Amino acid sequence: MQIAFFVSLNVLAHLCFIGSRMTTSLFALQLGASAFTVGLLMASFALLPMLLSVSAGRLIDRTGPRRPILFSLGTLVLGSALPFALPHVATLYVSSTLLGTAFMFMHVAMNSVIGALGRPEERPVNFSWLALGFSTSGSFGPLIAGYAIDGLGHARAFGLLALFPLLGFALLWASKRPVPRPEHAAAGAVGGHVFDLLKIPGLRRTFVVSGLLAMGWDLYAFLMPIYGARLGLAAATIGVIMATFAAATFAVRLALPLVVRNLRHWQVITAALSISGASYLLFPLVTRVPLLMALSFTLGIGLGCAQPMIMALLFNSAPPGRQGEVIGVRTFMLNASHTFIPAASGTVWALVGMAPVFWAIAACLLAGGWYAHKRASRG
Repeated sequence: MQIAFFVSLNVLAHLCFIGSRMTTSLFALQLGASAFTVGLLMASFALLPMLLSVSAGRLIDRTGPRRPILFSLGTLVLGSALPFALPHVATLYVSSTLLGTAFMFMHVAMNSVIGALGRPEERPVNFSWLALGFSTSGSFGPLIAGYAIDGLGHARAFGLLALFPLLGFALLWASKRPVPRPEHAAAGAVGGHVFDLLKIPGLRRTFVVSGLLAMGWDLYAFLMPIYGARLGLAAATIGVIMATFAAATFAVRLALPLVVRNLRHWQVITAALSISGASYLLFPLVTRVPLLMALSFTLGIGLGCAQPMIMALLFNSAPPGRQGEVIGVRTFMLNASHTFIPAASGTVWALVGMAPVFWAIAACLLAGGWYAHKRASRG
């Protein structure tokens, strides 16, 4: 029941966040923004979170996750309400910064909570439940946003999305249950420089593959709405395609408890990188909706199966009392990807077209698959 409650809070926050990212892209295009401007807006979701994520992890190690989660949910409400009240491109920059910062706190805090709920051998399954929650909200977020845009307009779609974190805030505020935290974090006495974490081989290797997979997620989230709009697809159709990706992540994570019992962590990560790289090779060659859905589903299987393994590896390798900080370092890497990949991709797309962007990330993911295979072959 504890896992279900906190996963539900995360779902409500992520519904708002993922729906707002898609709505921001399409609203900006509807307001006349260029692909480069859309890239900057997507980067705005991650610039401040990138700078604050390690500090957020240390704060959560010291104080516990309850107040950061409440802060996150309240700020998500504010960030979604702003474009509803002031529908301008300039407002979208403020909104995207607030939404990104709020969800960064939610992400770090919630991973800390889930990691604290189980023994090391139980964490892959526990993180799989959290990942299933992400897949659920990732499936419904684009659908809700797409149909809300088509039925209500872009500004009112933002207003609708604000209701989800508002419900989450009310549920946690009314709840008297304690919020779990890692056992050793309560002392708050563990110090050390963040670069010390990179000297730990297990953490360093996991950070590398985590960064590559983050690039794969970000490129899809950024390019798919623009690519679909360029093909002349309706917002609802784009939402269905992106929901297919999320549905695949849900399906593969549903099978993860069985997978964990039969495959080692690094074998799963090797498969994830290889499938994702192969999918990106084919994307520029596809323009029809059924094929886009099929490729999105395949990509979702590849990218979706690795996250619980990565989080379990990170949490198990983290020094006592620095679990939140380790999650913060990973979140820094994720937000660095969120910041630079959309902006760089928008620039490259404007200069040389779409295909090189897809093929460049395919090459990176396939190289990462070879790196992970070498690690898996060592046992």
